[in-house]
Amino acid sequence: MLAPGFVDAHTHDDGALLAHPGMEFKLSQGVTSVVVGNCGFSAAPVLADARGAPPPGVSFGNGAEPRDLAGYLAAVEAARPALNAMALVGHNTLRAQLAPGEGAPAPAELARMRGEVERALEQGACGFSTGLVYTPGRHARTEEVIELARPLRERGALYATHMRNEGDRLLDSIEETLRIGREAGCAVHVSHHKSAGLRNFGRVRDSLARIDRANAEGMDVTLDVYPYTASSGPMAEYFRLDRLDLDLAAVTHLASCPDFPEWEGRGLADLAKELGVSLEDVTRRVLGAPRARQTICIQFVMDEGDVEANLRHPLVMVGSDGIPDLRGRPHPRLFGTCPRVLARYVRERGVLPLAEAVRRMTSLPCERFGLAGRGRVAEGAFADLVVFDPERVEDTATYADPKREARGIEWVIVNGRVALERGRHTGAGAGRALRYRAEPEERAA
Repeated sequence: MLAPGFVDAHTHDDGALLAHPGMEFKLSQGVTSVVVGNCGFSAAPVLADARGAPPPGVSFGNGAEPRDLAGYLAAVEAARPALNAMALVGHNTLRAQLAPGEGAPAPAELARMRGEVERALEQGACGFSTGLVYTPGRHARTEEVIELARPLRERGALYATHMRNEGDRLLDSIEETLRIGREAGCAVHVSHHKSAGLRNFGRVRDSLARIDRANAEGMDVTLDVYPYTASSGPMAEYFRLDRLDLDLAAVTHLASCPDFPEWEGRGLADLAKELGVSLEDVTRRVLGAPRARQTICIQFVMDEGDVEANLRHPLVMVGSDGIPDLRGRPHPRLFGTCPRVLARYVRERGVLPLAEAVRRMTSLPCERFGLAGRGRVAEGAFADLVVFDPERVEDTATYADPKREARGIEWVIVNGRVALERGRHTGAGAGRALRYRAEPEERAA
């Protein structure tokens, strides 16, 4: 079957586009475009006169020399990436540099942050993102976020958010998100919608119903989901040493752990048993190690029924949320997201029809994130295309062996050039750095 190239609506590939421009882990899924700058972490701007340092993380790629969004996009173009990229500007990136600390920003600091949001939008950002569970975003009051989101309205751009809480306070976080969109007058996108923790399984239906009500009242809200029941991210952000959550530790595995590389791929509970120590002890060993902030974990905290409820909703698109740290054993979503939707949730479980799954991974995110001229097989559109076998397409990446490319993706064409041919990466390097709703004069053949 021929389809438009898939769009990964939620990635942290900012640095990977520079460090790994072949983007094999995405191209092999049929992905031709990615949205970067999510969860409040964007590779730009990096400011020469900043009071604080940009937040650490894989988003920044090779260093953090001063650059605005235009400079970052130029660097992406120069790297000749295998696929296209659209960028959000991140709140954590701005706050860490311009208003470091836990307190509310001073009026001048807030004005400077807003000015940087405006500048990024002028340079082609599709919106503004927050990660209100992470440092320093967790210190921001709702009013701060509203002020920074106000410039989005004039440009029709998007507020995308990793909400403040995706567990016990999920519905409170939905209300905060809707308030931000309503008072800033902008469209809203909820990132990796979930209800985490055993006692919260099933509550996705309540949050979806609340979003449906908001849209019926005149708001403009969409969402994305990854098709797995485990999350992943920087372990240090999810635990407090003074109040360890041992229930969470019990379902935590190590993806990349520079202080204990021999533990990568292992669960903390299994390690504790093997080492003959308590779960608390092994958790503290990891979190207390010198490079703990570089440790990426995987946490099995979601319900399969909630994943399916998300995928049934017509406004939910697909985003991998993969962290492109190719050391250790990353979450299999980095290599398997789009084929998994087609194999497990279309062919095997019948959660949604094939054509609808393709829409959620093509025209819907292109319209939402402003990838102009893409997302459809149509005369005059950019030739971002994927040919796949619907009976054979399958994700092969697993938690035990996550860096495996999918089966059944036969050809991937990016901007009119063959990038993947029967499993062979051609190195065409035809990707582009995209600007929101902008159509370059040069069109693909």
